[in-house]
Amino acid sequence: MRLLNSLSGRFLLLTAVFVMLAEILIFVPSIARFREDFLINRIERAHIASLALLADDMISGDLEGELLRNAGVYNVVLRRDASRQLVLSSLIQGAVGASYDLRDATAFDLIRDAMARLTNPAPSAIRVMGTPPQMGGQLIEVTLDSQELRSAMIDYGLRILFLSLVISVITAGLLFLAVQCYLVRPIKRVVGHMLSYAEAPEDTRRVIRPSAAVTELREAEESLQSMQTQLTGALRQKEHLAQLGSAVAKVSHDLRNILTSAQMFMDRIETSEDPAVKRLAPKLVTSISRAVNRCESTLAYGKAEEPAPTLTRFQLADIVNDVFENERLATAGSEVRFTIDLPPAMTVRADQEQLYRVIANLVRNARQAIIASGQPGTVHVSAEETDDGWLISISDTGPGMPRTARDNLFKPFQGRGSKGGAGLGLTISAELVRGHGGTLTLAATGEEGTTFHISLPRGDILSR
Repeated sequence: MRLLNSLSGRFLLLTAVFVMLAEILIFVPSIARFREDFLINRIERAHIASLALLADDMISGDLEGELLRNAGVYNVVLRRDASRQLVLSSLIQGAVGASYDLRDATAFDLIRDAMARLTNPAPSAIRVMGTPPQMGGQLIEVTLDSQELRSAMIDYGLRILFLSLVISVITAGLLFLAVQCYLVRPIKRVVGHMLSYAEAPEDTRRVIRPSAAVTELREAEESLQSMQTQLTGALRQKEHLAQLGSAVAKVSHDLRNILTSAQMFMDRIETSEDPAVKRLAPKLVTSISRAVNRCESTLAYGKAEEPAPTLTRFQLADIVNDVFENERLATAGSEVRFTIDLPPAMTVRADQEQLYRVIANLVRNARQAIIASGQPGTVHVSAEETDDGWLISISDTGPGMPRTARDNLFKPFQGRGSKGGAGLGLTISAELVRGHGGTLTLAATGEEGTTFHISLPRGDILSR
């Protein structure tokens, strides 16, 4: 039973069945051919016996009976020169049950008559007509016993079936060995590699090395090798990300404590009477507060606990101007212009702090791309309100995103658009926008610059 459940065992069984089926299909016309040859042989022998009688009219009854027994027939009728003559005759056991004319018989007729005789065990006499050999007359007609014909057919069929059985066993055995050698062993080898790799997927020594000679098996091994190589790399990357995430959480925790202390110092600086300090202190306090919140968010992100957005109505221009003012302070002396094109008093429904982070990330990336190009440029923010929500566009006139960044867009640590970046800004921004039920997409990038679209829905956010 176990053998039949295996691939080679089923090949063995199917091969034996198919060979036997083929032999049965061959057996039907073969047995019909055997019957025809049997009857033609009886006609030839009967014709020879009739020639003996024609050569000598005076033969004894014993000799006539011996001639009929040697021919295997009851009587012989010969038609020559338009005359019909009973040449040899003996007593027929029973009536003639059927007559067959071999002169005009088709293949279908021969097969039908052979199957009918093979399946009919009742004894009877049959009449057979044919053409005499060597042009020895116009027609020869013999009568013979059907049981002798059926016994010969059964004996022939048993020999054919026995030979078919031997051929099927030999063929199945050879195929069994071939399947074992060319299919089962290579498949077991692949399965062994898979089990070995599953025990330690980080060990590159366990990655399969294609060696199969069969094209299909080699393609399977190459596909498995590619998958194992990619999986090993992904596992290593995830391990590195986990270690880096732990380190970032620790740094964020310590940085939060430092910034909290700095925030307390800023409370005292706000009391200064220096006009410059009074102008810059609120911005510095706001920046430190955002840095503290960012550390808190980083710790939450590392625990996969990014807070759900708190939706409020606010003017989009407020946070865009705030972002631009901070970027202008960071780019003092550079040739980067910041422009804004928003409908008057346009309000959006979103989490103000999270949307600020998204716009700030995109504007900062645009500003860094322009500075890295060494050419003057412009960062432009525009927005429009639609029936479904709001569409915010952040574009720049920089050199465009490199191919690597486009191929790995929104992937952490892989979608770096500028040298020295960590590749987290776009990932975090996309996640924050998704939390609003919206989308962050790259609309265009090239020599003319880069444009990102933020799409925010008008209704409630989707459940996360």
